[in-house]
Amino acid sequence: MLKIGVLGAGHLGKIHLRLLQQSEKYELVGFYDPNQENADRISKEFGYKHFSTIATLIHAVDVIDIVTPTLSHYKCAKVAIKSGKHVFIEKPISNTLAEAEEIIALANEYNVKGQVGHVERFNPAFIATKNMIENPMFIETHRLAEFNPRGTDVPVVLDLMIHDIDVILSVVKSKVKNISASGVSVISDTPDIANARIEFENGCVANLTASRISMKNMRKTRFFQKDAYISVDFLEKKCEVVKMKDAPEVPGDFDMILQNAEGVKKQIYFSNPDVEQNNAILEELETFADAINTNSTPIVTLEQATEALRVAYQIIDCFKK
Repeated sequence: MLKIGVLGAGHLGKIHLRLLQQSEKYELVGFYDPNQENADRISKEFGYKHFSTIATLIHAVDVIDIVTPTLSHYKCAKVAIKSGKHVFIEKPISNTLAEAEEIIALANEYNVKGQVGHVERFNPAFIATKNMIENPMFIETHRLAEFNPRGTDVPVVLDLMIHDIDVILSVVKSKVKNISASGVSVISDTPDIANARIEFENGCVANLTASRISMKNMRKTRFFQKDAYISVDFLEKKCEVVKMKDAPEVPGDFDMILQNAEGVKKQIYFSNPDVEQNNAILEELETFADAINTNSTPIVTLEQATEALRVAYQIIDCFKK
């Protein structure tokens, strides 16, 4: 079991602490939180050991789980990596691209592993369909959330849309060619609603919408590729696959057949792949333990998270223009 410590015991940090306590792959050593009152309360309520400094916690563990505000990700990661510790960093990887690139350089220099908490990669509905997503040419995403003041310190692109950016970059095997976007600030200083169009060199187009002032929550992505349509509901953890194949010579009574203007007939098949329910946060943390123990590549690498951040900032730059 790897010894792990958590930096930050806010809303998400408390979830990480609880799951790491349950994990069979980690030994939770303790946590650090700069808010002494909050730290005392959590330590008293749940029995986790609270360390008085970041340095003493880092010294006591093999892995550091960074669940602090984004502004401090770089500083925390730098100290941990220079101490030879593996780092799990909550998304986004850091506040700036320069910081993200330095985190990568440091991890390489000190020969430690890093993973970033792009949790939707571990969503069971996405896991059930990702092998079927082969060469999507049009992708549409909607990530809508009811208002929560907790996330308004960063643009909606870094708070919500970055999840979909990362998922899209993981399935489109092509470089980004062009980005256009617009955003509207409704109640925050930064955009609360954003729409982006990402064009790839292979012709694929992704249309992303994110909002944090919606009346209801929605997290849906639809992938369109030749002879297939794949729908993933990240919120409900459901998926649907619609495939088209050449129609049989003699269709059955209940077969659904489409015929185009040229007379080509296709049969439509509907399927709902089995979705094996999981705890996505626990899964991402435990696959990182596996990557460390087997010296393999983490599922969400520091480099991939940096690319997602790069695209996110290109979208934000479009707002300024």
